[in-house]
Amino acid sequence: MRYGVVADIHGNLPAFEAVIDAMPAVDRWLCAGDVVGYNPWPAECVARVRELDAATVMGNHDRAVASDTGFRFNSMAAAGVSYAREKLDEDAIDWLDSLPNRRTIDGGEILIVHGHPENPDRYTYPDEFEPEMLEDNARVTITGHTHVQGVREFDEGVVMNPGSVGQPRDGDPEAAFAVLDIDEGGDADTANVDVETHRVAYDIDRVIDAVEDAELPRKIGTRLRDGR
Repeated sequence: MRYGVVADIHGNLPAFEAVIDAMPAVDRWLCAGDVVGYNPWPAECVARVRELDAATVMGNHDRAVASDTGFRFNSMAAAGVSYAREKLDEDAIDWLDSLPNRRTIDGGEILIVHGHPENPDRYTYPDEFEPEMLEDNARVTITGHTHVQGVREFDEGVVMNPGSVGQPRDGDPEAAFAVLDIDEGGDADTANVDVETHRVAYDIDRVIDAVEDAELPRKIGTRLRDGR
């Protein structure tokens, strides 16, 4: 099976559209959470994720929008949550609220979480990935939350973060995604798992203009140029 893997779209439609266009043919889409937040296209991004029928988990921004609560949010994040609640209809909010904190795919071979298998809000950077994150004999664990792209291979399997579509924080402003190939019915070793990480450029100026038009904090858009 071949999977298109994304995370942390954060309402950035131009970035998400660029990723969709750049994604090679895949059998299924997987999303490690935070479809909304920060940027001014929450409804459009929710709609595209649903159109793709992506297997999606709940991110902290998704939860904040669905429940109208914060998560140690700074002013930019809080503004994005408030904006999303204004723009999303009841059906979209109900969809966000229905997302699980974790989900397994293909009989448990793939585990998807937002932060860490033990805590969906825990920031776990690639250099902190460890074999213990491959719970329940999963061959692949997919995480997001840090907005930092990375993959680590262990004897037990692979732990990966596809990076952020809508707000990379690893110094590269291009939208991030990954392609995961996993052999069906194989044993739990990395020889049967292949991960390709990708980046794609998009129109950041369009986002900056839209952020200003929406009267969101300007830095939400301008910091995208630095991938921070």
